Amino acid sequence: MNAPVSSAPPADATQATLPPPKRRRRWLLRVLPVVALAAAALGGNWYWHTGRFLVETDDAYVQGDISVLTPRIEADVTGIAVADNQRVEAGQVLLRLDDRDARLLVRQDAAALAEAEAAIQTARQTVTQLQAQIGSAEAQVEQARAEQARADAEARRTQSLSGSGYSSRQAAETAVADQRKAAAAVQAAEAELAVRRQAVPVQQAQLAQAEARRDQAAAALEQARIAQTYTEIRAPFDGIAGNRAAQLGQRVRPGQRLIAVAPLPQALFVVANFKETQLAAMRPGQPVEISVDAIPGHALRGHVDSFAPGTGSQFSLLPPENATGNFTKVVQRVPVKLVLEPEQDAEAIARLRPGLSVVAEVDTRADPEAPRGVLAAAAATLGLGGR
Repeated sequence: MNAPVSSAPPADATQATLPPPKRRRRWLLRVLPVVALAAAALGGNWYWHTGRFLVETDDAYVQGDISVLTPRIEADVTGIAVADNQRVEAGQVLLRLDDRDARLLVRQDAAALAEAEAAIQTARQTVTQLQAQIGSAEAQVEQARAEQARADAEARRTQSLSGSGYSSRQAAETAVADQRKAAAAVQAAEAELAVRRQAVPVQQAQLAQAEARRDQAAAALEQARIAQTYTEIRAPFDGIAGNRAAQLGQRVRPGQRLIAVAPLPQALFVVANFKETQLAAMRPGQPVEISVDAIPGHALRGHVDSFAPGTGSQFSLLPPENATGNFTKVVQRVPVKLVLEPEQDAEAIARLRPGLSVVAEVDTRADPEAPRGVLAAAAATLGLGGR
């Protein structure tokens, strides 16, 4: 048999195609300094035109105006209308409380209001009746005065005739007696008229008192109706329900935490705690790049909205008091509110949740639209344009 013929080139030929080791080392020694110098130039150019203006912090978190709902009355939980982590709309019923006591209170206050209305009607009718009685008393006074005038005339005529002998003494005495009775009748009628007139202000005061009781009863009824609405705990805004602590049949009291509503992802914002040494060039409106730890690979855009009125330590439970004891200067942090820009990656925005950690980078350059990349910065420096 013939021996197989190898197709591999001879070892001497392979070695002849490779450059000698010394030549490779000399080539690397020549190229590496050039590459390092070019990289250093690119990095230095980027830092000088871009990097030194980018202010970054990882002490930043997604935040939202979470509403913790508590009952305003003491009652039993009779219904839970939402599931955990369910999206809800403003005004939607989340929990229901036992409303039997509230309904009874409404009926009781409604009855009190009806009683007060009846008392007002009675007082008004009494005032009308008194005014009619005053008119009758005035007529009685006029009648008594007319009778008094007739009695006076009769007494004078009888006395004149008696003095002339044409009338008896008894007739004269009777006429005088009638005269006195007529005068007394006038006084009695005037006194009755005065009593009737004095009764009107008293009855009008009672009418005002009845109207005040009516207003008080109406306010109590309105308060009872408002309290009845407290038996339904509703969502204050569009959001997501969570952190539910209420259970069916549970006895709850005012101020007890039952459920929370977090805002929708579109309404969330970021609070970044920058060092006080990073705030020199930071202004509202500057663009921000936000990287969320829970959403890798998605950089969200935003802008600086506002600065907190004080450092974070000033709003802590026990603010520091540097006027006592030994002092050690500590760099303080100021909370900065960052607002997300609209019309971004909807899927990434939908994954945002309050409390997530983020990295925020603020561009403090005078022209925030200038190139940010290393090569783009180099091209701009060379006047080649591009971003």
